[in-house]
Amino acid sequence: MNPYASPAFAASSTLPHDALRVATYNIHKGVRGVGPRKRLEIHNLGLGIEALDADLVFLQEVRLFHTRDARQFERTWFGWPEGGQAHFLAPDGYDVAYRTNAVTRHGEHGNALLSRWPIGEAGHHDVSDHRFEQRGLLHVPVQWNGERVHAVVVHFGLAHRSRVRQVQRLADFLASQVPAGERLVVAGDFNDWGERLDAPMAELGLARAQAPTSRPAQRLTFPSRVPVFALDRIYVRGLACRSTWVPRGTAWARMSDHLPLMAELVPD
Repeated sequence: MNPYASPAFAASSTLPHDALRVATYNIHKGVRGVGPRKRLEIHNLGLGIEALDADLVFLQEVRLFHTRDARQFERTWFGWPEGGQAHFLAPDGYDVAYRTNAVTRHGEHGNALLSRWPIGEAGHHDVSDHRFEQRGLLHVPVQWNGERVHAVVVHFGLAHRSRVRQVQRLADFLASQVPAGERLVVAGDFNDWGERLDAPMAELGLARAQAPTSRPAQRLTFPSRVPVFALDRIYVRGLACRSTWVPRGTAWARMSDHLPLMAELVPD
């Protein structure tokens, strides 16, 4: 039995033609632990993301390169992957978009979108609120069933005031880059511990993706071992949420400090 698989969602090939399955996942740069207990999880993450079977996968804390980790894991059984993590994680046949948010001493990390559907030119918008936290938006137009859906991957700051200002910068970006009548999915790690961003996001015309009959436990993603916070979110415009799901279990808990959040969306 595949430890990453779950009967919660049917295989994507069985979905109605107008259903769009999306997932958002903070992958913690593909590693877990510190010091001698630090371990490489990027290979397991690849299996997990493939098992999600999502049309669009919104990823945060993805590395293009990191020289120190690459040296540490180069002699391990599987080793540090060649090239960027976004392309390494993409299942066969998926298009990939990646942009850097933060540059660090030994490397960098950013946001990525993996898409089963064709994508257009990706754009990046800096929403950093101060020099200690480098944050950005990744905008990718996706051709889905003959129409354009705008995918925006976000990773907001740790302080509430920063997040409020980042929502305003998101609003400015959407007003200038995304036509008002086109479908939109904004997903990622919002770091919204106090559940205070739904109202300002609603002011932008974005509704949080949650099925009418869903339970709160179907939205909790952090920390992965015993999730009590819904930090990872999917907000939509022009789409309705039919169901949500957070995969659980030992395999998922060990790969990142977050769990993935999934949603099945249909035209509104």
